Amino acid sequence: MGQFSMTISAVAGSVLSDNQQPGRTDATQEQTDVESFAVLEPVADGFRNYLKPGLNRSAEELLIDRAQLLTLTAPEMTALFGGLRVLNTNADGSMHGVFTDRPGMLSNDYFANLLTRDTVWAPKTAQADVFEGRDRATGQVKWTSTRVDLLFGSNSQLRALAEVYASEDAHLAFVQDFVAAWTKVMNLDRFDLA
Repeated sequence: MGQFSMTISAVAGSVLSDNQQPGRTDATQEQTDVESFAVLEPVADGFRNYLKPGLNRSAEELLIDRAQLLTLTAPEMTALFGGLRVLNTNADGSMHGVFTDRPGMLSNDYFANLLTRDTVWAPKTAQADVFEGRDRATGQVKWTSTRVDLLFGSNSQLRALAEVYASEDAHLAFVQDFVAAWTKVMNLDRFDLA
């Protein structure tokens, strides 16, 4: 979290202030009883493009379920999802859904590149849940995505939110909404806060 918080501050610090409170820390390996925590191992996290093999539910369903568990509204989920994608936070280090030429920089590129008509999306033949975004003019692969990425282009309600963030004048609004959603998630279950 420390490196990620620095990224938000570097991108938005002069324009925004977040209300994230210090104090949430991770246990060290020595402080953790690995066996007792095995049952808590996640099976899916659509925000980070993680899906344990063999599940009988779709990645899209599991993303919505995770957002609900985090008490996120649809706009908060959309902003958080797009921001995490351009910040390149995929669990496996893949570039699926990282629709930007500037990974690590908080921008609305995810939405602009997802929704552009210059890209044609089709399933990748070797992997059923992976899609390729090809340049309409050249046929060259520009991006790869998962089913959960394309949800923001195919679901009418999520697409409407994505279109707002994709507009050229939406960068500041997107950054503000992302920081608010991130802060909300980081402060969940912080009963020590007034």
